[in-house]
Amino acid sequence: MAGIPELKERVRRVFYPAYEARMLRALPKDRIPQHIGVMLDGNRRWAKGVGQDSTHGYRAGAANIEPLLQWSEEVGVRVVTLWLLSTDNLNRSPEQLEPLLAVIGDAVDALAEQRRWRLHPVGALDLLPAPIAARLKAAEEATRDVDGLLVNIAVPYGGRREIADAVRALLQEHAGRGTSLEELAEVIDVDHIAEHLYTKGQPDPDLVIRTSGEQRLGGFLLWQSAQSEFYFCEAYWPDFRKVDFLRAIRAYTQRQRRFGT
Repeated sequence: MAGIPELKERVRRVFYPAYEARMLRALPKDRIPQHIGVMLDGNRRWAKGVGQDSTHGYRAGAANIEPLLQWSEEVGVRVVTLWLLSTDNLNRSPEQLEPLLAVIGDAVDALAEQRRWRLHPVGALDLLPAPIAARLKAAEEATRDVDGLLVNIAVPYGGRREIADAVRALLQEHAGRGTSLEELAEVIDVDHIAEHLYTKGQPDPDLVIRTSGEQRLGGFLLWQSAQSEFYFCEAYWPDFRKVDFLRAIRAYTQRQRRFGT
């Protein structure tokens, strides 16, 4: 006789596809977010819950990236930003950090090999070990001409670091032109800084999703998310399902965005 977990899984397999299809049909096509940011949180806690080590959780989380991109394509999203590693994560011990970097490298390589999505690293690549930074750059080059979903790979990413890098790049640019600090101070505005962000030229995220039940931004897309809508999901990232994604999109379409007005 099947136990409760097995019965729940059978019910899910039978009813969820129809439920997901109905949700997908009901989404208003003119209200779909064009850019979503996703904080893939909870891999280690998920692994602990199933009696496995952190690396097992990282791999399970990596396996859920491709489905997310497929779901995003299906509803009409144009840009997805995946936060896979923060600059703060670089302070972890080598025993914790090295397996995570290896999983990230393998995941990015696998995405690039498909040539289905255009990959764009966003982050302080100079802080990474040279081999993993080279893999990220190679993935970007290999998919540069792909006409598909734009996928920002945020590794290692920190919102404060990005803003500091943008201001630094702006100052260096104007120093090269011979602009004095006084002249720059008179004309600098938010658009000048935005032109030097990692995501320059892209639309700001309409929706930011965070898994694992945590309800904080944690430094993710600090500048770009000023007018974003947020959706917090209790599921750990490896357990994040299509139905969870569709619920996030549905919640977004039901909100009245005011953009500060």
